[in-house]
Amino acid sequence: MDIGTVLRAVAALPLPDAARTLAEAGVPVFPCRLRGKEPRTEHGFHDASAKPRQVAAWWRRWPTANIGVPTGAASGFEVVDVDVHPAGTGYAAFGRAQRAGLIDGWAALVRSPSGGLHAYYPAIPGDPHRSWQAPAAHVDFRGDGGYIVVPPSMVVGHNGEHSYTVIATASSDALPVDAPALRELLDPRPAPAPRAGPRDRVGDLDPERLARWVAARGEGERNRALFWAACRAAEAGVSSADAHAVLGSAAERAGLPVPEITTTIRSAYRTALPHAPARPALAGASAAAAQPPIRAAL
Repeated sequence: MDIGTVLRAVAALPLPDAARTLAEAGVPVFPCRLRGKEPRTEHGFHDASAKPRQVAAWWRRWPTANIGVPTGAASGFEVVDVDVHPAGTGYAAFGRAQRAGLIDGWAALVRSPSGGLHAYYPAIPGDPHRSWQAPAAHVDFRGDGGYIVVPPSMVVGHNGEHSYTVIATASSDALPVDAPALRELLDPRPAPAPRAGPRDRVGDLDPERLARWVAARGEGERNRALFWAACRAAEAGVSSADAHAVLGSAAERAGLPVPEITTTIRSAYRTALPHAPARPALAGASAAAAQPPIRAAL
């Protein structure tokens, strides 16, 4: 199936005809709410079907329903979703991925109602990639466990009512996207410190990298990221005071309030070291001379 050709074929059709045409091409679909993205069926994208009778029944019941399609193994394609919203745009990150040669094999490009972009790629049979988000980069990946709304659906957003529009299809064979490499570029995650003996852990932790990772988290991920990083610091033998000094300042830059930072780090240390006494904080010049600061020690 050439998803670019199919999307071109349905772009100008009424929604019921477009849904039927997609199903006849082997693309499973499901109805979404009028001018919205929320599924109308009980189990959402899990109810998607390519059976013409089922699809026809849905759009007889909801003739103005938008068209959703599950991504990944269910449909045979994956989508890189470039967001545009008041908080930011993913086009700069998409450009970085393009310069890195990670996104060149698309089968189709679709302009989303927000002014963003959906880049479609063939999925690799037997090697599905799970969906993920890179909030700080304003880019999402739609693979297994996700879905996309397709042309000619129309959505009302922050900039008014607009439709999904096909803007380009590939003139040559499309290639799968390297989703893990793309995520590593857009949303690098520090590797957990190896669970070695206590004497070995401190040398394995890079607190500056943890701090940069925490500072880059988007809204909704910051507290969880700080908790994870503080647990790793605790396991590596870093004192809670030193963790506050490095990770706390990074979390402040990311937008977390100081009381929340203090509570989160304290909770992380209790979770990671439930039976260990707190290590003393560094205090004053004499203590600093006796024990190197976190940046030098780790």
